[in-house]
Amino acid sequence: MSMNREGDGPAIPVGVAFLLAQLGAHAAGRFAERIAELELTPPQAGLLRMLAGAPGRSQRELADSLGMPPSRFVPFADELEERGLIERRRNPGDRRLYALYLTEKGFTLLGGLAEAGAAHEKEMTQALSEDEHRRLKTLLERVAEQQGLGMGVHPGFRRLKPGGAG
Repeated sequence: MSMNREGDGPAIPVGVAFLLAQLGAHAAGRFAERIAELELTPPQAGLLRMLAGAPGRSQRELADSLGMPPSRFVPFADELEERGLIERRRNPGDRRLYALYLTEKGFTLLGGLAEAGAAHEKEMTQALSEDEHRRLKTLLERVAEQQGLGMGVHPGFRRLKPGGAG
C-alpha cells in the first residue's frame, strides 16, 4: 500500500505495521483527550475497568497483570484511592495483602468511561461497515495474540511513571 498526496512526489510505500502505529498513536491521543473530561488518564481508566471485571484482586496481582513493577503500582493506586474511586480492604485469606475494589463513586465514573469508550470506538471506525468492523477486530485480536499481548492490557502500563499520570 502506498500513500501520496497530489503534488507531493512519488508515493512512499506504507506497510500494515506503520499504519497500525499511526492509527494507534492517533487513537490513544484522542482517547486521552476524551477521558480527560472525566479527569482520568488512560492508565487510570484501564485499572478501573480491570477492577470492575475482577474485584478483590491484590495489588501484586494487578501490578503483575498490568506489567507494572509493584513500586510503581502503589502510588498509582494511592491516587485513585485518594479520589474515592477505589478502596483497599484487607484480604481475608492473607491479612498481609490488600484487595482492591471500586467504590460507588468509581462505578459511577465507570459509566461515564463506558460512554466515552463507545463514542471513541464509533469515531475511530466510522469509515467501516458493521461487517468490516467485526472482521477488523477479529484480525487485530489474532495479531495481538500472536504477538503475546495481554488481551485488554495496554502495553503503556509497563512504562508508567510513579504518580500514575502516565
